[in-house]
Amino acid sequence: MAAFLAKRLGYYAVLLLVAICLSYLLASLALDPRAYYEGRQPPLSPSAVDHHLTVLGVNDHTPLLTRFTSWAGHAVRGDLGQTIDGASVDAEFGRRIGVSLRLLLLGSILGTVIGVLAGAWTAVRQYRLSDRTVTLISFILLSTPVFLLAVLLKIGAIWFNQKTGTDVIEFTGEKTPGLDSGFLAVLKDRSVHLLLPTVSIALGTIASYSRYQRSTMLDVLGSDYLRTARAKGLSRRTALLKHGLRTALIPMSTYFSFGFLALFTGATFTETIFGWHGMGEWFVSSIGKNDVNSVVAVNAFAAVLVLLSGFLADVLHAALDPRIRNA
Repeated sequence: MAAFLAKRLGYYAVLLLVAICLSYLLASLALDPRAYYEGRQPPLSPSAVDHHLTVLGVNDHTPLLTRFTSWAGHAVRGDLGQTIDGASVDAEFGRRIGVSLRLLLLGSILGTVIGVLAGAWTAVRQYRLSDRTVTLISFILLSTPVFLLAVLLKIGAIWFNQKTGTDVIEFTGEKTPGLDSGFLAVLKDRSVHLLLPTVSIALGTIASYSRYQRSTMLDVLGSDYLRTARAKGLSRRTALLKHGLRTALIPMSTYFSFGFLALFTGATFTETIFGWHGMGEWFVSSIGKNDVNSVVAVNAFAAVLVLLSGFLADVLHAALDPRIRNA
């Protein structure tokens, strides 16, 4: 198992390096930082535009390989360069990463756990009313775009607050500006602000994972080893939990890593709609400004998350599958 995980970790490290390099090259080819400065009012002289682009290391008059080499040399030393407005990418990255991680980790954990349990629960109740109800709700959620779901949640929160006469559910920002009433009050305030964005992310994940988990669970319900476990005296619940669910989780572990990228994409809309100043919001604004260095930094963050989730999926796979654990 240790050899398997070490091999996979090395594989992911190479993939991460390739992803970051390709991200820089594609961002440099697709974005046009010169247009950002040429569109300023009052207009800048051509020499001033060139000066700004050269300082940022994104001057398109400099060969791409030279720009990439210079950027990579600084990135290895922990310097991701400057944003197109002249601020430090490292500082912006550090300020936003905690915001996105709070949102993504909580939403993904809730979505994964509830989705897996819902899928297994509906599988053992195939074609019953509960199964059909969960299936209908899942398909509705899967067919609803993330941004529309977030807007609907926001409208629902406004309606609820108006009906109750108090701001029970907050839906803008990650905290109340200027609040300083002790640790518990701050924790409560942040939790209230975190509720709707987390639900927005978790709902889609629950719907998706529950469908896959239901399918894999149905595959193992009629298996010989499950009947053997029942024949040895295990109760149906124990046989399903100990042998059925465990086996059905093995193919799901691979899906977890691929699902995380979709989760990050959904978080981009969620952050923008709920006013969270995280990596997703930064990514959208950076593309609008043709900010190469910032786009590469966000892409690197997404690549690290996806590959980290892939490694955690491998750990889960190895823990569930004795063929890998004993190899």
